[in-house]
Amino acid sequence: MMKIAVGHSLDPDSLEAIDEVLEQCDRILEGAKPKAGILFAAIGFDYALILKRIDEVFPNIELIGGTTDGEVSSIFGFQQDSITLMVFDLENVEIRAAVGRNISEDPTRIARETVEKALESINTSPKFCIALPESLTTSTVSILSGLQLALENVPIFGGATADNWEFQCTHQFYKTEVLSDSVPILLFAGDLLFSHGVSSGWKPLGKKGVLTKVDRNIVYEIDNNSALDFYRYYLDGLTAVAEYPIAVFSPDTTQFYLRGCMGYDESAESITLAGDVFEGAVIQIAEAACEDILAASKIAFKNAMETYPGENPIAVLIFSCASRRHLLGMMTNEEYEIIQGCFDRDILSCGFYTYGEISPLLNKNKAVFHNITFTSLLIGK
Repeated sequence: MMKIAVGHSLDPDSLEAIDEVLEQCDRILEGAKPKAGILFAAIGFDYALILKRIDEVFPNIELIGGTTDGEVSSIFGFQQDSITLMVFDLENVEIRAAVGRNISEDPTRIARETVEKALESINTSPKFCIALPESLTTSTVSILSGLQLALENVPIFGGATADNWEFQCTHQFYKTEVLSDSVPILLFAGDLLFSHGVSSGWKPLGKKGVLTKVDRNIVYEIDNNSALDFYRYYLDGLTAVAEYPIAVFSPDTTQFYLRGCMGYDESAESITLAGDVFEGAVIQIAEAACEDILAASKIAFKNAMETYPGENPIAVLIFSCASRRHLLGMMTNEEYEIIQGCFDRDILSCGFYTYGEISPLLNKNKAVFHNITFTSLLIGK
C-alpha cells in the first residue's frame, strides 16, 4: 500500500490554516497515519503552533520543512502567503528525519554527521535524500558537500529555505522545532521508485572562460582578466545583472548548472554570485527569454516522466528558484500550469520557491547546487 496526501491552505490564521491542511490530508489518507511529511510555509505564520498541531494529529511523524518565497501544490497551484504539506504512508519504505543545528559553525562536517545519524536508524540502503538547508548564514554548497560525502552516490534533492525575498532570516522545521542556521533532511529507503528532471531555460552565449581568481562566491578574474570586463565584452558593455547568470560546466560533459549574479563591485571589478564556485571551472554567460524560462518547467517534468522506472508515479515534489519567480513576475503561475497540463492523470504535487535548488544533473547521481532552475522529483511504487 502506498498513500501520499497533500494539503494546502490560503487562510492567514495559522491554526485555521493548518487544520484545513490536515483535514485535506486526512480525507486522502482515509484514516491511515503517515510516517513522514514535508511542510512549506510562507513568512509570517506561527510555525511553532503549526508544527505542534501536526504532531497532535500525526504523532511522532518524521517531519521536515522550511520557509519559502512562494508555495505550489496540486490543490491551489502557485500561491504566496500560504502553507502546504505533503505526507507519506508508504508500505515497505523507511523514512527518517534528522537535523544539523548551528550549521554555520562547520557546514561540511555538521551536514555529514547529520546524514550519518539518520543512516544509523534505517535498515536498508537509502534511495534518495531530501534536504532543506539554511541559505543565508553559510555556504549552501558546503552544506551539500557534507551531505554528499556521507551519501556517496545516493542522490539528494531539495532547496534552500527562503524568506520572501527579504534576505533577513529563513526558518527550517524539524518535527516540532522551529530552527534557523540548520539543515533538516529526510532519508527514503526501501521499496520505492523515483526519477527527476532539471532544466533552467538559460542558454550559454559567447566564448567559454575559466575562473582564475575566486573567493567562495566572489569572482575576481576570468581568463586572468577582470570578471567585469568579461561580462562587458560579451554583453556589449552591460555589467553583471540577474538576467545573465553564469553557466558552470560539469567536468567532461556539456551539462551545466547556473550561478545567479547577485551584484558586482566596480572598484574590485568582481562579480558576486548566489553560490560558491571554484577556480578552474569552465563557464559561460547565459541568457533566456521568458518563454524559455517557462518552457524549462515542462522540459524538467517530461525528463522525469521519461526516466521514471515504473508506470504510474503518485506524486511530484517541485523545487523552483525564487529568482525565476521574480523574473517571471505575474507570469509565475504559468510555470505550474504548464506542468499541470502534462499530467495525463491525477498526480499529487507539492513544492516551493527556493533560494537555490538541489538536484543531480540529468543521468547523474551526485547532486549539485543550482540557481534559477526548475527541478522535479517523481515518487511512486
